[in-house]
Amino acid sequence: MDATVRPLRIPPEMAIYAEKHDIFHLVQTLVRNVMVDKPEDPIQYLINFLKRDRFDVPRIILLGPPASGKTTIAKKLCEHTQAIHITFSDILKDDSDLSRAARQYQDKKQKIPKDFWSQLIQQRLSKPDCIRRGWVLEAIPKTQEEALYLQEAGITPDHVVMLEAPDVVLIERSLGQRIDPVTGDVYHVTFMWPESEEVAQRLETPSTLMPADLIAKKLQRFHTEAHALKRTYHSCLKTINADQPHVDVFSQVLNYVRTPRHSASPYTPRILLFGPPGSGKSLQAKLIAQKYGIVNICCGELLKAVSADESHMGELIKPYLESEQQVPSSIVLRILTERLSRMDCTTRGWVLHGFPQDVEQAEELQESNFIPNRVFFLEITDDIAIERVTLRGVDPVTGEWYHSIYKPVPGPEVQARLRFNPRHSEAQLLKRLKEYWNHTADLQAFYPQAVHINADQDPHTVFESLESRLVGRLPKILSNQETFES
Repeated sequence: MDATVRPLRIPPEMAIYAEKHDIFHLVQTLVRNVMVDKPEDPIQYLINFLKRDRFDVPRIILLGPPASGKTTIAKKLCEHTQAIHITFSDILKDDSDLSRAARQYQDKKQKIPKDFWSQLIQQRLSKPDCIRRGWVLEAIPKTQEEALYLQEAGITPDHVVMLEAPDVVLIERSLGQRIDPVTGDVYHVTFMWPESEEVAQRLETPSTLMPADLIAKKLQRFHTEAHALKRTYHSCLKTINADQPHVDVFSQVLNYVRTPRHSASPYTPRILLFGPPGSGKSLQAKLIAQKYGIVNICCGELLKAVSADESHMGELIKPYLESEQQVPSSIVLRILTERLSRMDCTTRGWVLHGFPQDVEQAEELQESNFIPNRVFFLEITDDIAIERVTLRGVDPVTGEWYHSIYKPVPGPEVQARLRFNPRHSEAQLLKRLKEYWNHTADLQAFYPQAVHINADQDPHTVFESLESRLVGRLPKILSNQETFES
């Protein structure tokens, strides 16, 4: 064959290595941090960045109406994650030219320009403590306009939490707030009174406490902007009911921010389907391939296609197929690896059925670096398999399959020409079932994370079960220590 028209093959190790080490996410993190921090020497910055023990630090925005508990939750969150708690009032206290200029706007009772505002936040997040430990922005941004300015500055959170509670609850909380002038911690006369008598004695009514009607107006302004903020951060937003004990609220917030954000890494499905004859492997593979555009590879059909061409490999396997003998595993593996290495399988993914049939073949497939990331066992009883397989025949004129129970022939003319495959006789089927079950336990042990699907259902119900476990990447589970230790 002319080398210029040979199918382009890509080593399977490339995709497996990239997925195993999350290379796409690593590169994405590096680029994002360079664009946010804008170092004068990007190369040295990246070198130093990669030398850190931990670079995937928390990047959290905590939003909510007045009295929803943002400050309390933010402080506890920073205690657990070691991230830096940042409020806009804290940013204004910085001893920097930008902060001093911002204070001048406030002294003149002028609004801080939004581009200037975003520079202030960017400056704070670029400091070493935020880079090293991550950050929690409390009540930043307050509007969609501010959120868009942050995005333009390259400030994108991994998690956004919005606390919500009924207005009547929030007004009651606001009126009962008390503040510790020493620590700045917020308490409430009803809902959260300090355990320490010393702390209780020094609590003060906040100087910013407003009457109920003004609180209601502030809540209305928040609600006006909240919908737009939700749309802006919809891909990483979690709304949490704040009208419950703060311990429960914090538990839900912490669980959410500990969940790795959905990765935008390219995901190539590599699917294995197992199941006894009649379990519907071919149909399910066809449905998966049609919906998701991946390559459907039936080992038996692939061997027939190869034997039909005039290649050396085709001539090699033709005698086996004509005599209905099993093609040696070594030859099957050569044919499969050549097919799975082609560009369409490498870029779009594949769903394979009919191979491997035993653990030895599974080991050979894995040694060839074709490692599935989804494995399914379609399960039916032998009685169902016999009913499905032995009662079906094919119309040699149209190629249409019929079944005595599930899809009867349309008339006597078709019935007269219906053909039945000798391999579908009950005696032959029982042999195939016995062979399948002889290897199933070992294959299930070899693929311990395989999903078992009840295939004795409507085909579309089976497909929904498969699909629910197919869409999206498998989450990368991190321990608390890995995720949040500084």
